[in-house]
Amino acid sequence: MEQLYLYFFTPNSSSLFSVCYLLLQIRCTKRLRVCCASDQTQKMTVSVTGATGFIGKRLVQRLHADKHSVRVLTRSRSKAQLIFPVKEFPGILIAEERDWKDCIQGSNAVVNLAGLPISTRWSPEVKKEIKQSRIKVTSKVVDLINGSPEGVRPAVLVSATAVGYYGSSETQVFDERSPSGNDYLAEVCREWEATALKVNKDVRLALIRIGVVLGKDGGALAKMIPLFMLFAGGPMGSGQQWFSWIHLDDIVNLIYEALTNPSYKGVINGTAPNPVRLAEMCEQLGNVMGRPSWLPVPDFALKAVLGEGASVVLDGQRVLPTRAKELGFQFKYPQVKDALKTILS
Repeated sequence: MEQLYLYFFTPNSSSLFSVCYLLLQIRCTKRLRVCCASDQTQKMTVSVTGATGFIGKRLVQRLHADKHSVRVLTRSRSKAQLIFPVKEFPGILIAEERDWKDCIQGSNAVVNLAGLPISTRWSPEVKKEIKQSRIKVTSKVVDLINGSPEGVRPAVLVSATAVGYYGSSETQVFDERSPSGNDYLAEVCREWEATALKVNKDVRLALIRIGVVLGKDGGALAKMIPLFMLFAGGPMGSGQQWFSWIHLDDIVNLIYEALTNPSYKGVINGTAPNPVRLAEMCEQLGNVMGRPSWLPVPDFALKAVLGEGASVVLDGQRVLPTRAKELGFQFKYPQVKDALKTILS
């Protein structure tokens, strides 16, 4: 820190005190202004689609806690208001579709997480909606960004996609350089990403291919916990399928980093560095909960309930976060055992 030595020669000690006090005030005021200016430059205005979903809720909470301005882009104001009540989240702007344009034009960044959940029974209509819910919203967001005047255009778009891009395999290892698969989910992901890639080249684009997100209040784990509580938990299908997972906090941190770090661009896998086979995942869950993992769910039972949608559970892939590790991203929960202990503690 810079040192400043001042010597005053005056017969009046009160005058000396006054001068020193005045200088101290000037110095403190100047430092306070510098700190405030620095603090202001770090704050963002972020528009988020899919904000009421499992990942979106936690991301909005994180952004709000860090004093960023958040604009929730929704098709249901009432649902968003229930999740983000004004008393708990003052300052958050909830915008229905007609107001998305103004929100995006006033934002530094956009996060696109919208999409119908895929863990359901697939009918032809549902399959169409799974694809269209992702492509339509992504297309709208991209069009609004591209249509924004240069001075008010967001600098970055972080758009979700999924590890379903790679297809399934019990033997292959996938990273960001791997080719796409040839099944339905791979097709969805290719079209989803192709839509995001139409964003203006001046906008930094990060495509996060997300694995199975583990958290207590949503996703796959929320459906598994009640079964284990009833001593009815166990692996699904063969149990040998790979399970590429990530803790909810880590995927939120990865998205957050992609918003703020200009090195985060292109495809980045949103998975933990240590995928496991589903049987091991279930065994670890049982150990943490003090329950056995003894009751496997056979293929035919899942197919009876989920139809073609059972492929989400029965077909796995081993996906590694090569790009995130190259960028120096630090995973809080690289091991599934530690992730489950934290979630269920």
